[in-house]
Amino acid sequence: MSEQRQANPEAIKAKERGNTFYKQKQFEEALKCYDEAINIDPNEISFYNNRAAVFFEQKNYDKCIQECEKAVEIGRENRADFKLIARALSRMAASYKQLDNLEQALIYYEKSLTEHRTPDTRAKLSEIEKTLKERELKAYINPELALEEKTKGNEFFLKGDYPTAIKHYTEAIKRNPDDAKIYSNRALCYQKLAEFQLALKDSEKCVELDPNFTKGWIRKGLALLALKDSMKARTAFQRALEIDPNSSEALDGYRKCSIDYHNNQEEVRNQALNDPEVQSILADPAMRMILQQMSTDPKAAVEHMKDPVVSEKIQKLFEAGIVKLR
Repeated sequence: MSEQRQANPEAIKAKERGNTFYKQKQFEEALKCYDEAINIDPNEISFYNNRAAVFFEQKNYDKCIQECEKAVEIGRENRADFKLIARALSRMAASYKQLDNLEQALIYYEKSLTEHRTPDTRAKLSEIEKTLKERELKAYINPELALEEKTKGNEFFLKGDYPTAIKHYTEAIKRNPDDAKIYSNRALCYQKLAEFQLALKDSEKCVELDPNFTKGWIRKGLALLALKDSMKARTAFQRALEIDPNSSEALDGYRKCSIDYHNNQEEVRNQALNDPEVQSILADPAMRMILQQMSTDPKAAVEHMKDPVVSEKIQKLFEAGIVKLR
């Protein structure tokens, strides 16, 4: 490995004066000092890097890029430290980012990493990759094409061709990811194919996007019922009935949950005990004391239920079959 070159001592002094001005944000004075250093020793990459840093601070990004290109050229010709070349490439990337040219920013961050890998540069590259991906997805959004794909999905659903319907619903979601009804439609397809976990995932996304969409809660209830979680299914159907008390589908689902619950009380209770929320309630010393009081004094239950926080926790235990309210 060749010995690293040493810059001219007088040039270094000029650079150091420039650094002092740079820290004081006296950028024009700093540039004069860096120019002086370059005139004395035109083969030192760090002087060009310093000039580039000034241009970046002045928001003159095009000039910063040109200076970084010169720095890389000088650095390679004189076998400069790869860390200095990486720094120039990284500053070029940062300038392209400021100019909103993310494709070029991506290229130069990658080039910088090939010279010298640092966590900071890697993080900046990841940020650019994420932003470009988000832009790509956003550019793909088209509600009109989403409606076309949804309509095709509906046609195949009516034919009983659920896999093809799912394909079109999936494309519709890519085109319009904020339409809750498409997730509901795809959830129903998954339900028909006995893919209950996928049906649950879609129905949860559906009600997240539109908490007042009755069918979304019904889809969730049906998926949970199929997964033998009648306690949570009943809650979903109950939410649907709160939105639409006349929904026969929600009422039928709620009744099925009640039947399933009564037929499998022990299984449901054991399942509830594995629920982290139930475990947290039962582990709370204050709640244990309240439950103890309620078991010996029915009047205590009335008093405790006046506290909305306690009432909510007791209701959760009641739904889980852990406690019985008289």
